[in-house]
Amino acid sequence: MPVNLSLVVGFLTLSAVLSVIPGPSVLLETSRAITVGRRSAMWIVLGNALGGLVLLAFVLAGLGAIVATSAKLFMAIKIAGACYLFWLGVSALHSARSNSVTEPLATADYPGRTSWARSVRQGLLVGVANPKSVVSLVAVLPQFVDHSRGNLILQMLILGLAGGVVQALIETIWVCAAGSMRTWFLGKTRRIRALKASGGVAMIAFASRLAIESP
Repeated sequence: MPVNLSLVVGFLTLSAVLSVIPGPSVLLETSRAITVGRRSAMWIVLGNALGGLVLLAFVLAGLGAIVATSAKLFMAIKIAGACYLFWLGVSALHSARSNSVTEPLATADYPGRTSWARSVRQGLLVGVANPKSVVSLVAVLPQFVDHSRGNLILQMLILGLAGGVVQALIETIWVCAAGSMRTWFLGKTRRIRALKASGGVAMIAFASRLAIESP
């Protein structure tokens, strides 16, 4: 076995605990599941998973360690991520005030080529928006590597991929749970406006927290 199974189980347990706690990705996915539909939200889950692969690739290439040790680079990436989350929040607030919120939800469950691509892109960008995810991988992954088995890069790759699968599964559960609430919102313009507005405020709050957090 290239990895220690007990360490893999420990890492997956930690990944599951971290994934259960709602963050910007879960917030975006659940709000999309309610306002547009599960299909659109699942494209965001896919994009977020791709974002996780990008972060894992950075870590395996050693860029995570560079971000962890370079305060200026960390700050630049952090501000860029905060700006994107802030833009998503403002867009949600604008959508809550627009007339598009009055359109029937049922007609929005079949995203076209542009909308699914946009959903994947949003999920990917949110997935890589928080540079602390890279730092976290740098700090956490080595603790679950068995040096006696050698090939540390392979071990971290297996752990990272397994953790990504667990995260995607938990996010899918979040999407399914949120999608079940869609009927309650169907045709209720005021409820949809309130949901989009609260989601926008929450994303702006996440962006503010990300921008002011210390490395």
